[in-house]
Amino acid sequence: MLTLTDNAVAVIRSLTEQPQVPDGTGLRIATDPSAGALTLSLAPEPVEGDQVVNEAGARLFLESSAAELLDDKALDAAVDPSGSVQFAVAEQQPG
Repeated sequence: MLTLTDNAVAVIRSLTEQPQVPDGTGLRIATDPSAGALTLSLAPEPVEGDQVVNEAGARLFLESSAAELLDDKALDAAVDPSGSVQFAVAEQQPG
């Protein structure tokens, strides 16, 4: 199962706990076959069939194909000085 780094947890919580965002909102990762890429979006709830990861209050919804693709990966995140968020996928660290 996809794991989240502490940075990813903090960034996801920051995005989903803003006052204008509905309770229960999570970050949704889905596949985009036409672009050969993953898409990220804020979603008020998981779509039927999504795998839900809830780690330390950070909610992540994984579309089934994305969950399969990311099964042995770790999601990391960083915020640059201008406030832009960047997510990265890496191999899970043993242990």
